[in-house]
Amino acid sequence: MTTAASTDATAPERLGTLAADHATGALSTESGIFYLSAGRVIHVESPYSPDLGDLLTRSGAVAPAGWWEAVERAGAGHRVGRHLVDSGRLTAGALELCHLGALFDAAYCALAHDGATLRFRPGAAHWLGAVRPVPVATVLRESWRRRDLLHRIWPDPAVDTAPLARLPGADPAELPPRRARTLALVDGVRTAAQIASALAHRTFHTLVELRRLAADGMITPAPPLPAAPVVPVPGAGGAAWDEPDTALLRRLLGALEAL
Repeated sequence: MTTAASTDATAPERLGTLAADHATGALSTESGIFYLSAGRVIHVESPYSPDLGDLLTRSGAVAPAGWWEAVERAGAGHRVGRHLVDSGRLTAGALELCHLGALFDAAYCALAHDGATLRFRPGAAHWLGAVRPVPVATVLRESWRRRDLLHRIWPDPAVDTAPLARLPGADPAELPPRRARTLALVDGVRTAAQIASALAHRTFHTLVELRRLAADGMITPAPPLPAAPVVPVPGAGGAAWDEPDTALLRRLLGALEAL
């Protein structure tokens, strides 16, 4: 059964209500889906953020064949995460860290670009299964922290979702390496999520670099090309798994374990 929330309820308010009710199911916003179990967030998806499988396979943490084998064998039982660990493809700690980063990235996108339409599907479960359930309050607090930081860098959130184009004179020669790699993929077609996927970087850190590029007058949102063909995202080329926020994620894991 799918139920629609009233238009005067925001996504954070509805999540708070679901947490208080210890609800299990999926809350869909216009830009993402929150999966809850007993009132805690177990997974979040958003089209504006690469999913966990994309991050794991493009970074080289898990071979694509191994990822899809886990999905095929354990997806119906909602135990893909558990299967990755039990099969030795990924350690439990590595899975938790990557999942926590992907969850917070998708939650930021699902909340920052939200609309009025909210739908809750009681009992709906994600095929990944529970990795590290997170309190709703923690998810909201981290999303607002990211929103405020990005706003201080550059206040236009269109950078997060629109195809991006370089401005005349944008020169990567004197940029820090990661920012230069990010700029190199700005081509008038790719969005921030596609750039993050190509780099095998987490969405939030890619957004930080893109907003800095916008603040420096190097990029701007571009209107979508009419009837444009789907542009394949190039592979990561053996790029290392980006872990700039490992310390923060470990602190968050420690705080969750103390609850």
